[in-house]
Amino acid sequence: MRALFLKAGATVLTVASVAVSALEVTAHLKNPSAPLQPQVLNAGAPSTATTLGGRLTLGPSVRASDVQPVASTHAS
Repeated sequence: MRALFLKAGATVLTVASVAVSALEVTAHLKNPSAPLQPQVLNAGAPSTATTLGGRLTLGPSVRASDVQPVASTHAS
């Protein structure tokens, strides 16, 4: 009899957690107008630092292009 109560309690807990998770996911749907990446300040200006071994110049690693932006991404 005790095993039956444990199984029923586990089942109720599982169903309740799935229901709460489903409500949480549907409350936070994807916003298609959100930007994929935030704007970077001072992205065009490289910075230079002098070290013991010489000079180090750092520039932006993301370059501008004329490719159409990706509207949505999908990870499987």
